[in-house]
Amino acid sequence: MKAHDGMYIDGAWRPAAGRDTIEVVNPVDEQVIGRVPAGTALDVDTAVRAARAALPGWAATPPAERAARLTALRDVLAARRDEIAETVTAELGAPLAFSQAVHAGVPVLVAGSYAELAATYAFEEKVGNSTVYQEPVGVVGAITPWNYPLHQIVAKVAPALAAGCTVVLKPAEDTPLTAQLFAEAVAEAGVPAGVFNLVTGLGPVAGQALAEHPDVDLVSFTGSTAVGRRIGATAGAAVKRVALELGGKSANVILPSADLAKAVNVGVANVMSNSGQTCSAWTRMLVPAERYDEAVELAAAAAAKYGDRIGPVVNAKQRDRVRGYIEKGVAEGARLVAGGPESPREQGYFVSPTVFADVTERMTIAQEEIFGPVLSILRYEDEEDALRIANGTVYGLAGAVWAGEESEAVAFARRLDTGQVDINGGRFNPLAPFGGYKQSGVGRELGAHGLSEYLQTKSLQF
Repeated sequence: MKAHDGMYIDGAWRPAAGRDTIEVVNPVDEQVIGRVPAGTALDVDTAVRAARAALPGWAATPPAERAARLTALRDVLAARRDEIAETVTAELGAPLAFSQAVHAGVPVLVAGSYAELAATYAFEEKVGNSTVYQEPVGVVGAITPWNYPLHQIVAKVAPALAAGCTVVLKPAEDTPLTAQLFAEAVAEAGVPAGVFNLVTGLGPVAGQALAEHPDVDLVSFTGSTAVGRRIGATAGAAVKRVALELGGKSANVILPSADLAKAVNVGVANVMSNSGQTCSAWTRMLVPAERYDEAVELAAAAAAKYGDRIGPVVNAKQRDRVRGYIEKGVAEGARLVAGGPESPREQGYFVSPTVFADVTERMTIAQEEIFGPVLSILRYEDEEDALRIANGTVYGLAGAVWAGEESEAVAFARRLDTGQVDINGGRFNPLAPFGGYKQSGVGRELGAHGLSEYLQTKSLQF
């Protein structure tokens, strides 16, 4: 697609306040594929004012009509699926088939789910002698990451619109073309002017201005825990609501009774998906000591198959960061059984699919989020040891448990300090709440729980 040279504000593409631009680079060949405006605090203020002006009308719009606009948005996203996939592939580097199935496909499901929820959700209920109303929280500042550029936008904007909120979106600077496509889809779906607004720009400038703006009632952010802390502190000073989906270091716990080959192969695939750039990836594989060598051999063989099947990471900085973690793992005594820090290609931001064995729980690669195609395999002695290791990080976003009997896996999963757990390879559910414990965040996305983040409660007594 051709990049817009303005901001989408109040239902139209408008010139940016400044002249600075951001280059969009294809991570496969390192070529510039577009330029977008580098938004300023003035652009953010203009967008927030438009959202504030549109709020009374959209909040008063009947839920059925809001549902109709979301249905239309879902249909536009479905019709433009190929264009979306090609755009994501160009600016993120994901293989086209993955972009079509996941990056373009999942947002259609999520948008559709909120169209249904908008039409069926109980925005009003009787509780004794009270009537309790669920009302929109107001103007939402949505700050989204680059790793799932459209999914993260839809997971924030769709529930906000369903709730009756208006939105200003600041997408990641690495993947702004996908965000511009989404703005086009919003316009095509007939969402009223000012209800959705887009400001492209850098996080420390446009993102910070959005988080700090006094007329933003809720900040919804997905990204690193470090930035999430800063946004939380800023919002706390203003007594402003936040929804934070942050980092993860999820454990893939393989219990002794599990089908080891299946658990290992699915686990490796999970880590390599999207070039490892998934906050919920199962980057720590926990294996019983008596089957450790077998698991390592299986994982190394599985990782070798991904050498030419995964795309690059998003940019040079991320490539160098991931390589640095791999070098740190070697320096701390972990054993490379697949991959390594050397680049597999001369051009592009590629990282070799990497597997470490002999990883101990306090090593850096077992504690910190790497955000690349890197798996650490840890051994445990018994289930209590596995539980202690699995819960032994500051994160608690996701995880997996494998066992011969589902009930055994469920019993273990209930003891994990994490927000979402897949049992024996459970499938993704767009209606299930997604979010973390501990430093993995505050709040939930997807489904009815995601909708409730954008609502506030009022009760009238009779």
